[in-house]
Order: sequence, then structure tokens, then C-alpha cells
Amino acid sequence: MVESLKRTALFDAYSEYGGKTIDFGGWELPVQFSGIKAEHEAVRTQAGLFDVSHMGEVFVSGEGALAFLQKLVTNDVSKLKDGQAQYTAMCYENGGTVDDLLIYKRGENDYLLVVNASNIDKDVEWMKKHATEDVLIEDKSNEFGLLALQGPKAQEVLQKLTDQPLEEIKFFRFKEGVNVAGHEVLVSRTGYTGEDGFELYGSPDTVVALWSAVLEAGKEEGVLPAGLGARDTLRFEAGLPLYGQELSKDISPLEAGLGFVVKLNKESDFLGKEALASQKEQGVPRKLVGIEMIDKGIPRTGYKVFVGDEEIGEVTTGTQSPTLKKNIGFALVQSSQAEVGNEVEVEIRSKRLKAVVIATPFYKR
Repeated sequence: MVESLKRTALFDAYSEYGGKTIDFGGWELPVQFSGIKAEHEAVRTQAGLFDVSHMGEVFVSGEGALAFLQKLVTNDVSKLKDGQAQYTAMCYENGGTVDDLLIYKRGENDYLLVVNASNIDKDVEWMKKHATEDVLIEDKSNEFGLLALQGPKAQEVLQKLTDQPLEEIKFFRFKEGVNVAGHEVLVSRTGYTGEDGFELYGSPDTVVALWSAVLEAGKEEGVLPAGLGARDTLRFEAGLPLYGQELSKDISPLEAGLGFVVKLNKESDFLGKEALASQKEQGVPRKLVGIEMIDKGIPRTGYKVFVGDEEIGEVTTGTQSPTLKKNIGFALVQSSQAEVGNEVEVEIRSKRLKAVVIATPFYKR
């Protein structure tokens, strides 16, 4: 028997807006509504609204919460003040990545962890395995829905629905108990598109009500409902990793170019520290680089990358960039071949086509 796909509370609203759904890590989610390019363009120039309710929400509290998180993740959680968010990674002892996640500090020894949908069960199990008795771990993913309103007009649109002065919520900050269109939500400003924008966390029913309220409020500004297709092209252009592609149990945050979230000098030891310290000291064996095709062809996930007859790595994500109108990709390659300007070849349908290593991110606001 095929296990049925999970659905968010917004599933019934998708068809109303022309949503086409796919299986995404066990969830039936919209890949597009009006079209990937149109939605991508809307987020870059106006705003787009994403249903990201499949993401996981795990609450960590108790006297030992901070000490536990310091051991669990690579970034320095002690630097967080109340109302701040931090991007970080959880690693295995060998330096491979369990998941990349956001930590929101709600108060003293009170944190919200937002984890990738396909990793919820694995992450919670990993947390519980390493938890001490003075820590409470509660997976409340089913109690939450989540919307992301992204784009240069996001603030203007959302401000119509709330008295909370949104300019006070700075980048990587959040506020709880904000009234948006008559519903209480947690509003944060982190984003996964390379644009400004907000996330709205609330009950599943709240998110259903806010979906139509935000789209209605943003009609004049050209806000479009957006699916996973545009989410992927947007995050990719902005140089942001996707778990399962740029990060995995076999790819460390250092290899993925996320050295800024690995604080080897923080006071407490953390899982994977030794392996990561050794990688840093000896230099990582592989590096994530940007590539741009010289020959005609689109680099896709899993395509092999060569220099001469030697296979040096593979493409992790690739597409025709809607913003830059170029065929570009991320590739994990041997460090010796990672220099910008280095010519490589990508094997596309058994032909080797020329490409060049370029700087990332591909797109900056």
C-alpha cells in the first residue's frame, strides 16, 4: 500500500488559484500556480506568497535548553537575544549535516527550532537522543501553519493588515502575538529568496484565513501565490542551500560554504566539532561552487563534472536562471578545481559541455 501524501491546511485552496501539486518529500505541495517564471518575477519585483506549512516547528525549553542547543548545533546560540533568530546546522560526529535550521529565541531557556519538512522525524529523534533531563523537546509541527510573503513590496502589503510597525521587525528578528487581519501570529523576517519578506506562523485555520487576506491586500501590488518551483529558483539564485542537495549526511556545512554558521571557537563543544575542526585545518576536500555554462545546456542535479578525463564532482542544483537568463548551477567539486575562472565540463545527455566556475551568490538584491 502506498503511503498517502501529507497535506497542509491550505490544500483545498491550491486548486482555487490554479495550483499544480507534486510529491515533495512526502508532502503534496504546489510546484506552481500561474507559472514558475511569473511567480519568480513577482517575488523579485513585487511580492509572492508561499505556503510553507510543511516546515517543522520544534520547541526546546527547560533549564538546560541553552547548554543543550550549544551542544546540538554549530552556531553560537549564546549570542541570541530575545526576539532574534539565527541560522545554523546540526551535524553528525563525522561533520556530515543532520539538517540546517533556524533557531528563534523566545525567552530565557525558551526556543523555537524551525526544521526542514522531510527531516522532522529524524531531527526530533536526533535531538531526543542527545537531550539531558533538564530539557523539554516538543514537536508541535502539526499545530502550526506557515506563510512566507517575499519580495520588495512585502512590507507595504502586510502593513495594510496589521497595526504593528513592521519596520521595527529587523532582519533575523521576530515578534510574537502580532495581530494580522484579526489573527494572532508570530511574524519573523528571515526569508529564503534573496528578497525582503516576512514569515507568518499561526494555527492551521489562521493560515488558511491569512492566505486569502494577504492575496486580497496585495492585489494592487501584483502579489501572486507562488509554489515550490519559484521557491527553488529564487533560493538558488540567492546562493542559499537546499537540504538533500547542497547539504546532506555526506556534505558538511564547511564543504557547502557555510563556514559562517560553524563557530569552532564557541565555549562549548558541539557534535561534529572535531571533524569540522580537522576539515578547516586541513582544508575541505570538496567545495560547493557556482558554475555557468559556456556551451548550450542546462546543468541538472546529479550531472557529473569533469576536468579533462577526470571526474571532479557533480551538480547539486542547476537551472536556467529566470533573473539572469543564464544556465547556471551549484556543483560540489574537488577543492583543487574550485577556483573562480576554472574551466570545467558538465556531462549532459552523454555529451561533455563547457562551463566555468563563477562567484556566488548569483543574485544580490
